Amino acid sequence: MTLRNHVLIWIGISIVFLGLLWLFRGILLPFVVGAALAYLLNPVVNFVQRAHIGRGWATAVVLLIVVTILGGLLLMLVPLAAQQAGGLVQRLPGYASNLQELARELAPQLTDWLGEDRAAQLETTIADLLGDLVGMLGSLTADILASGMTLISVFSFIVFTPVVAFYMLLDWQKMMHGAQSLMPRQNRDEIQRIMSDIDKSMAGVIRGQGSVIMILAAFYATSLTLTGLNFGLAIGLIAGLFSFVPFVGFAIGLVLSMAVAIVQFGENWVMIAVVFGIYMVGQFLEGNVLYPKLVGSSININPVWLMFALLASGLVFGFIGVLLAVPLAAIVGVLVRYAIAKYRASSLYLGTSDETGDDASIS
Repeated sequence: MTLRNHVLIWIGISIVFLGLLWLFRGILLPFVVGAALAYLLNPVVNFVQRAHIGRGWATAVVLLIVVTILGGLLLMLVPLAAQQAGGLVQRLPGYASNLQELARELAPQLTDWLGEDRAAQLETTIADLLGDLVGMLGSLTADILASGMTLISVFSFIVFTPVVAFYMLLDWQKMMHGAQSLMPRQNRDEIQRIMSDIDKSMAGVIRGQGSVIMILAAFYATSLTLTGLNFGLAIGLIAGLFSFVPFVGFAIGLVLSMAVAIVQFGENWVMIAVVFGIYMVGQFLEGNVLYPKLVGSSININPVWLMFALLASGLVFGFIGVLLAVPLAAIVGVLVRYAIAKYRASSLYLGTSDETGDDASIS
């Protein structure tokens, strides 16, 4: 099979995959989360199996422990976080008005410091930013409520996700052996190297970045709550959960926290500085400790492309697209790097006259 036909086949497969993803996007959430949970827990199940425990019992025990822990955390945190998030959205217009009033009170000092024109321009800019932030969060909340899961879909998610994870974990080794048996024998070693790189990248996404998100969410939520910041739990969870988008979680959390802190603490600049310091510590930990240790260079995707993948997939496929954006971007990144390496080794790049070599066709 020529290289051209090989590429066309894979392009066709990709188009069919994206079409099916778009067609069934409304029911894929429990399957995607279940598959991610199975991928995350497979090493743990393998470890338990080494104690001479059958695959079925090892899967059941590990999954039962994890589901119990997650269920307990959700029952404790979700009602309180949802209540705080709703209160925050309702109070945002008031916070915006208070900040504008504070800016007007400081206007004479700003005028003396910056000059009349620059002070007026700064006040207008701040007002516009606050209005845009309130409008964006209000629109986002309305979209979430409009597209939120119904009682039936919530029940389906709670029931089907553990079931999907259980059966995928139970048959994980069979699925891997089946996939390997279908690989073309002539290129099996090369395909396995690519799959190994994809597995490393996926581990960075699901295991590494997932751990970073949970640690940051716990850090921000706990720290802001201990400072006594209003809606600290909700803001901290938002900052942590959105940290899978580079700098977005940090920026949203910092803006919301500082806005609430300035209104709540008034002239107590020590507490405002403490809230600001929490985000500086969190950003330092994320960039210098958590991300290098847990994720490293396994994803190796430019943040600009990552943000584009998130926005584009979210626009086309909705919430399920946001969940799949980073793993798919990691897979595409591995394939693109492989294609570039093959191109640089080809006669087309090297300018040699040998056009019948190994790069002319791939069986």
